[in-house]
Amino acid sequence: MNLNRLVRIFSCLVFLAFASSSFAADKPLRMGTLAPKNSLYYRQLIEVAEAWKGAAGGNSKYTVYADGSQGGETELARRMRIGQLQGALLSVVGLKEIEPSISALQSMPLLFKSWEELDFVREKMRPGMEKKFLEKGFVVLAWGDAGWVRFFSKEPAFKPDDYKKMKFFSWGGEPEQQEIMKSLGYTPVPLETTDILPSIQTGMISVVPSTPYFAMASQIYNTANNMLEINWAPVVGALVITKKAWDEMSPSTQEAVRSAGDKAGDQIRIKARLEVEEAVEAMKKRGLIVNKPSPEQMKEWNTLAANLYPRIRGAMVPAETFDEVFKHLNTYRAGKQK
Repeated sequence: MNLNRLVRIFSCLVFLAFASSSFAADKPLRMGTLAPKNSLYYRQLIEVAEAWKGAAGGNSKYTVYADGSQGGETELARRMRIGQLQGALLSVVGLKEIEPSISALQSMPLLFKSWEELDFVREKMRPGMEKKFLEKGFVVLAWGDAGWVRFFSKEPAFKPDDYKKMKFFSWGGEPEQQEIMKSLGYTPVPLETTDILPSIQTGMISVVPSTPYFAMASQIYNTANNMLEINWAPVVGALVITKKAWDEMSPSTQEAVRSAGDKAGDQIRIKARLEVEEAVEAMKKRGLIVNKPSPEQMKEWNTLAANLYPRIRGAMVPAETFDEVFKHLNTYRAGKQK
């Protein structure tokens, strides 16, 4: 083979490599979330997308769809599977559509007594959880949370029985939870998140389990202006992207995105927890009524939660994962008592 032929072959290979990398850089990154535009969660998604764009170079473009414009969380998971989205910031409601065991961190009421307990259990379970997501075709870039679920209702309520005369918002994709609620005498109304505000305004529902931040951002509290001061469960979430999109990134881009994801998770956890009380104080100034259960009423809530655990285990949360959560939680509490 002569020298000129080698030069031509080498030139072709360089061109193909350049064309290939330019094509990869041109592929858009599309991510979705239910979080409002310009919220903390939206801004962190923008940070991750900017890190991806800076590392990918070329004509890389991204779009972050906020406010549930791409549908509810079940729909966001579906859109990732068919390639319409490459990533999404989801709560457990959407994440369990990918990997059901994640529900263990959010579906057990009154289990976690502090953020420290949640952090300990999540970090213990994180490697196993991330491995399960990877096996389902998704890479977890960041873990976060959005505050404690509290009950916002049109009428004041303090104890479990007070809510039996009300109609509850319920996630459309949680039939197991709805069946449990019905068997206990409650009335769940399955809806998508975008339907909450008009439904509570028209009377289709009268109580919404929600974080204070979401209740303020969505203006739910203007109609449901009674909040029960009880930390029912944490809203846990994660930023995930498809393994296909991840594998198409160069190693240096993956490193930049991973670093941005870690930072985003830290910021979401730190700032979201502060926003819980800030949101409550802001809503109180605008007419929110905070109802605090008495010690006796709190005993009724704890009894209800304890009675729910056996029904949740194996139905809403895989039994093995349910038991793992309790094992880690008991370890943490035993250590704190020393």
